[in-house]
Amino acid sequence: MKTLRVMLAAGVLTAIAGTAFADEQIVKESAYGLPSYLAPVSVRAEVGTTGYGGAISYRVNPYVGLSLGYNGGDISWSDNLKIDGTKYDMDMENNNTYLNAELYPWGASQNAFARSLYVAAGVAYLDNEYGLTKNVGSNSLVKVNGERFTTKSTESAKIDGTMNYDNNISPYLGFGLNAPVYKNIGLFGEVGAYYTGNPTVSLKTSGDDQIIGSNGNTLESAVEKEQRNIENKSKYEWMPVAKVGVSFKF
Repeated sequence: MKTLRVMLAAGVLTAIAGTAFADEQIVKESAYGLPSYLAPVSVRAEVGTTGYGGAISYRVNPYVGLSLGYNGGDISWSDNLKIDGTKYDMDMENNNTYLNAELYPWGASQNAFARSLYVAAGVAYLDNEYGLTKNVGSNSLVKVNGERFTTKSTESAKIDGTMNYDNNISPYLGFGLNAPVYKNIGLFGEVGAYYTGNPTVSLKTSGDDQIIGSNGNTLESAVEKEQRNIENKSKYEWMPVAKVGVSFKF
């Protein structure tokens, strides 16, 4: 998997490098009297599932742009993120540096909305750690590895662990909108996914971990199977991305 990821990343980098030699440069004067070489440049602040940060972009021509950015920081989600059927509290520690080529199929269109749509292809260095926690109180129902576990009034348990994307060089594909809204101010939104390969996962139980589920398995054994699923199922080879932001064009 790592070899495939590196090969894809190398291919993406080659494609990005090729866009830097496009002939048709954008030549505009800055509305703020800044040097002319800043005219194709914009900056943006962004926040999303990969953290918060920003990027600097260069519009090579009406159809191609390049963006170099960073997303990081800590984000917490409470009982909302479902992984392999179990809803966890998640503490995310993000560290992502990316380089994308943004292809605008209708970059010369007279329609402002069509002109703002793009496809992003790129590569990133990912070093993310997600802390997972699930507290199972008394008289509660929890679903683990597709099996239902119901605790009694005298029982409680806890599932916790980590899911890591460590030092990954990962290719990316996404779709976005970068639309001007007022003078040189714009709104930005993007969805996509990194191909990461399966994350490294560690899950464990504590408390009453021998609770029997609907299929006759213990909670402890179900958690062990769920860990193996995350480490091996192909759907966890992709890390989804969704982010929004505000941009400023010079």
